[in-house]
Order: sequence, then C-alpha cells, then structure tokens
Amino acid sequence: MNETEAQMAVRVLVTGGGGPAGVVVAREVARAGMVPVVGDADPQGAGLHLGYESVVLPSAREAGFAHRLLEAAVRRECAAVVVTVGEELERLAGREREFTDRGIAAWFPAARTVTACLDKWAFAQAIPGVPAPGTALGGPGALPGPWIVKPRRGRGSRDVHAVHDPADFPTLLRRVPEPIVQTLLPGREFTADCLIGRDGTVHAVVPRWRTQVRGGIATRGTTFADPRVADLVGRLTGALGLTGLVNVQGFLEEDGPARVVEVNPRCSGGLPISLAAGADLVGQYLRLLLGGEADGAALRHEPGVTTVRSFTEHRVHGFGPDARVGAGS
Repeated sequence: MNETEAQMAVRVLVTGGGGPAGVVVAREVARAGMVPVVGDADPQGAGLHLGYESVVLPSAREAGFAHRLLEAAVRRECAAVVVTVGEELERLAGREREFTDRGIAAWFPAARTVTACLDKWAFAQAIPGVPAPGTALGGPGALPGPWIVKPRRGRGSRDVHAVHDPADFPTLLRRVPEPIVQTLLPGREFTADCLIGRDGTVHAVVPRWRTQVRGGIATRGTTFADPRVADLVGRLTGALGLTGLVNVQGFLEEDGPARVVEVNPRCSGGLPISLAAGADLVGQYLRLLLGGEADGAALRHEPGVTTVRSFTEHRVHGFGPDARVGAGS
C-alpha cells in the first residue's frame, strides 16, 4: 500500500458537524485524502448532510459522553477523532489515554487549559502580565469605561453588550447570566488561528481582521502579519498551556502591544479565511495528531487575503424535526 492509499484508509471522526468549524474540518480531512466521519448531536446538523459518512452523537451534557464518543469512533473504525466543540473538550480533558488505548489518535487540551478558556473570569486570573482588558466580576467596580458586559461562560456574541452610560448597568447585569465586565479596548479587532504542538512549539499564527462578524463568527476578514500578535500567542501558550488548533481574539492599536480578549481551545468557525491564505492548518494538525511532524512551509500564509462567506441550502432527506439516532448509528 503506497502513501496515498494508506491516507485514504484513514477514517477521522469530526465532532461539531452542525457548526462552521466542524464543517470546515471535515472538508479539510477529505482534502487531505482521508475519510471524514462527521458527528453532531443534532441529526439535522449541516455537516451531516454534505455527502460524508455521518453519525449522530450524544450531547456533551449527557452522562457518559466521553465513553459514547469513544464507542462511536471504534464502531466506525476511525483512526482518529477531532473535537471542534469547547463544551465537549471539558468532558474529554484528561481522557486521551482511553482513546489511544483503543487505537484511536486523540489530542485533548489539559483540564486547566479548557477551564481557563471557557470561563472568562478564570481566564483573567490565569494570564497575569499578558496584555488584556481589565476584568471585574458581577459589576464594573473601579474599571474605567467604556465597558463590555458579557456572560462569564458564553459563546459567540450572545448576551454581549457595550456600555457607555453607567446608568445601563443595573438592567444589563440582571439580564446577562453570570455577568463579567471588561474595559472596552481601543484599536482594531482581530482573530488569530494558531497551530501549537504538544510541546508548546508555536508552528503557525495566522491573524486576520474581523471585518464582518455575525453571531460571533467572522463572515468577512483579511489576513495580515504582525510580530506583536505572534508574541501575544507565545505568551498565552506559556500561561495557559495551549496546544493543538486554537484561536486567539484581541485588539491591536497602531502603537502598543496586541491585547487578548479571549482564547478558544479549538479551531474557529472563521478558519476558512486562514486556509484561503495558504496556511494548511488542519492538514498539519492531522499530521501531528497521527504522530508525524508539521511541515513549516505548508503553514506559511499570505497577508492581505480577503474572503467573504456565503451560505448554501441543502435539502434534508429522512430526518423529521423530532428524529433522534443513537451514537452508533
């Protein structure tokens, strides 16, 4: 069996197939010559209807999620699993050995890393000395304004509000679940898609301006290069123990350091922008996941590449609104 044939025999279970990150990772798995098996807890998740093999998985909130994900991967004869949902990583942290003992390559961040990234108050405590906005729990305290109010745990732009008048705080603090308050940073907002090795080596940092954002996901963006962003990612890697495909969000002024707002311990929904700029982030992640080495030349990106996102509708056959399929189906 030659190398191409060996790659085509590799089956990779990709979770989060109902979201943009899962869809793009599945596509890149196929592009790498492997077989994507797309999983999601929603039987009508978009990625389950794009022509790939699919499996309906339990929700991360359900008991025994890690074991059931493992059994689904074993039953589908997958050689590896790629997780694109932060809440799933919470359940999987520290359980990599359970997968590798069954012959399935897995790469889960450490529990402390996931906790710090998904809990914004814990995140603020975990990065002393890293440029970031002032953060207070439950109210503005002595933080200078203007401010941002957001949930302590949340995703995308849900329940995120800018505050310019302190009189708005009483209403917003009641409306937002477990609110934290941060000083609104000046400058231009960016996201950096990053690939970091298990040993903490930063293999790639691909920053892009968040030109247009809908539902917390970049739908238009332009790549750029700035050593200040790479420096920020290096400092965050050391402070948080980041590994794998992650994304860093922050603000950059013309003068001064890049400042971080948050880090996701998974790949981003806006990843196609970085891929379009030439950085083979998913392909090289798969090489590392399967025990190989990253090719630095394949991770270089072109600054100044702009992409826009469009949407395509797919007619779904065989799934009613109340359909539920077991993890092994």
